[in-house]
Amino acid sequence: MIARRGSVALSAAQFLADVRRVAATLPPARHVLNACADRYHFSVGFAACLVSGRVSLLPSTHTPEMMRQLRAFAPDVVCLTDEDDCSIELPRVRCAAAPQPAADAATLAVPQIDAAQLAAIVFTSGSTGTPVPYRKSFGRLIACVREEAARLGLPGHCTLVATVPAQHMYGFESSVLLALANGHALCAERPFYPADIAAVLGAVPAPRVLISTPVHLRALLASGVVLPPMELILCSTAPLAQQLAAETEQRCATRLLEIYGSTETGQIAVRRPTRTPEWTLWPGVTLSLEGEATWARGGHIEQPTRMCDVLQSTGEGRFLLHGRVSDLVNIAGKRSSLAYLNHQLNSIPGVQDGAFFHLEESRTTHTGVARLGACVVAPGLDAARVLEALRERIDPAFLPRPLLLVARLPRNSTGKLPQEALRSLAAAQGKTATVA
Repeated sequence: MIARRGSVALSAAQFLADVRRVAATLPPARHVLNACADRYHFSVGFAACLVSGRVSLLPSTHTPEMMRQLRAFAPDVVCLTDEDDCSIELPRVRCAAAPQPAADAATLAVPQIDAAQLAAIVFTSGSTGTPVPYRKSFGRLIACVREEAARLGLPGHCTLVATVPAQHMYGFESSVLLALANGHALCAERPFYPADIAAVLGAVPAPRVLISTPVHLRALLASGVVLPPMELILCSTAPLAQQLAAETEQRCATRLLEIYGSTETGQIAVRRPTRTPEWTLWPGVTLSLEGEATWARGGHIEQPTRMCDVLQSTGEGRFLLHGRVSDLVNIAGKRSSLAYLNHQLNSIPGVQDGAFFHLEESRTTHTGVARLGACVVAPGLDAARVLEALRERIDPAFLPRPLLLVARLPRNSTGKLPQEALRSLAAAQGKTATVA
């Protein structure tokens, strides 16, 4: 069984039949934007591109501006979608909404893919906002997720349920490739709300693995929804507070492991945050400090990559994560990081979600003096009480001005909070939200 949609099992023979069918419907274009929301459809589309020599494009967003830039990068690009109301302005190819009857498994040979074949190009936004492409070869992708399987210690044939999209590097590796390369079954659905997550987990057989983010885990615990037994919970995309990790393990009676990586490198390390703050690197991957920058290379990494995080080596193959380089804050000679400040903010009783951000004007003025703001979701608290609690936790130099109480934070589909989104929220709500 290669996949499940609810209680319905989808076999490898069915998958191979669907791959051949979709590959035959693709136009001559070499580049395919795989926008399928259903994880099984996405996996079929990715495999169809592989067997037909095409390249899957996986940008960070599907905004009109990103699509314009994608067309400039690959003028022949077409969009593979499983949605009737897809609004992406590219030539579209429809992925069948339901699988077709499979041929006899004995007649379906498993395609062999050259390890050096270019399988996907993923994109990050550079400092100018222009997408930066990173090429991913098939062999290195598979080597990475086979090592992941070994590090996670999974039993044979787990069912992987994920709250993250397949197009995101973490979701691509851990909810699609991890299944295809290691004999596990991927779950077609992408549940978002706590009740939906519980329902999807309950519909699939054990052993179950939940692949999620800190935002989803926090919502799950707050909801009080009852979850079925799980073999493992995997978390990534944002720093995971040790308190949240401990509560998740206790409430769900399972292990929680955290993945570290980036779009550029793919996943490169793992830790169990309730046991140690240290991360353990994948074999062959090394970190080196060159000036003030940390570079990752070796193993499955395609090219030496400068990391955007502040990393401290603690021994052979181990390191500590101190936050993103862009998160460092220096005010009046005092240093901190947004990650540390966010941790203290979210540890205040009554705060459901909150984040600091750099005020744009403070990063562009000639004085160079940093200024911080913060947006907070805290029903039942007022801004003065939040600030009073913060004064007991952080240096007064880092207190946010303004501090805005808002209904929700503008997190994206993986729970991340771009700084620009926070600044836009503050600008839009500053006149109406509660401010301190």
